Amino acid sequence: MNLDLSNKNALVCGSTAGIGKASAMELALLGANLTLLARDKEKLQETLSLLPNNGKQVHDYLAVDFNNPKKLKEMIIEATFHKNYHILVNNTGGPKGGPIFAAEVDEFMKAFSQHVVCNQILVQNVVPGMKEAGYGRIINIISTSVKQPIDGLGVSNTIRGAVANWSKTLANELGAFGITVNNVLPGFTATDRLDDIVANTAKKMNKSEKEAAEFMKGLVPARRFAQPEEIAFTVAFLAGPSASYINGINVPVDGGRTKSL
Repeated sequence: MNLDLSNKNALVCGSTAGIGKASAMELALLGANLTLLARDKEKLQETLSLLPNNGKQVHDYLAVDFNNPKKLKEMIIEATFHKNYHILVNNTGGPKGGPIFAAEVDEFMKAFSQHVVCNQILVQNVVPGMKEAGYGRIINIISTSVKQPIDGLGVSNTIRGAVANWSKTLANELGAFGITVNNVLPGFTATDRLDDIVANTAKKMNKSEKEAAEFMKGLVPARRFAQPEEIAFTVAFLAGPSASYINGINVPVDGGRTKSL
């Protein structure tokens, strides 16, 4: 199996923590040149210093907030003027939790901008280079909620579903150019986001956070939470040459928690 990403340029969003950081580390380990993208310059510099480097790789970063799509567009236009990207990992922190009926309209607008509009801006600027190279991998980190909505995550369920359908449509349009578009659907994964979900679950159950975490683990056939690296392994495979005929799919990496096929 060919997992070699030498001479491939990868742009990974949300890459200073959690799944994004783990994905960047794994792609670099396989030989890719990384561009990290996140809003915190200090964390970007710290992550940059940790990336594996075989001596031939060149890594860099873009500091930009997805709350500012105009700035994102300016920066990605500048970045793609200097290099083509073969791999794009779209990864953005999810909207805050809460019932959908109670959500303000602005919450939907903000989430749509961060997840769909910003993804679109990135894709429109990296795809020409992918077409030129005859190689492209667009991987979207979304949620198992696109298969089975999660209680208490009304806005997230809605926007993640929009990203999934955007992705499938894009896969149909780009497949002929050697470009694949796939979604990775993480289950309960040990990140800061999960800490918040555990805290909210504990509050609703009137239990301790430890008890809430054990309850949530009990919902997973694997009986544990995933580590970010376990999601990153799937990202790395989909980014590689051996995944060339996998296109337009949702891949749950959830220990078996999602009940649907």
